[in-house]
Amino acid sequence: MEAVVFVFSLLDCCALIFLSVYFIITLSDLECDYINARSCCSKLNKWVIPELIGHTIVTMLMLVSLHWFIFLLNLPVATWNIYRFIMVPSGNMGVFDPTEIHNRGQLKSHMKEAMIKLGFHLLCFFMYLYSMILALIND
Repeated sequence: MEAVVFVFSLLDCCALIFLSVYFIITLSDLECDYINARSCCSKLNKWVIPELIGHTIVTMLMLVSLHWFIFLLNLPVATWNIYRFIMVPSGNMGVFDPTEIHNRGQLKSHMKEAMIKLGFHLLCFFMYLYSMILALIND
């Protein structure tokens, strides 16, 4: 059963790594003026909820399977994703808003956040891979 938990977590983490890279590429395209702010934000907002759900599922899975260290490691990122989604001001298009993305350095902060998430998900990927191998060996 433990191996199944880590296989699912590994697959979910691969999807989250893909999303982080997609966010970085799309934001850098906006930064270089290859796409406009409206199309960039609509592309990114489409993937905010799947990212939120994917990370929350893994976090809750670690809680249910009693992997406390991994749960506590994932909890701040999951909480940040939920907070960011809930605190979208009314009238905005979503987490990424085309009218505000160039104001107050939001583009740089979104890019920094995407880079941090990529590093976090890469760390988790290798941690899940190691845990999956240990679970398969111990069964």
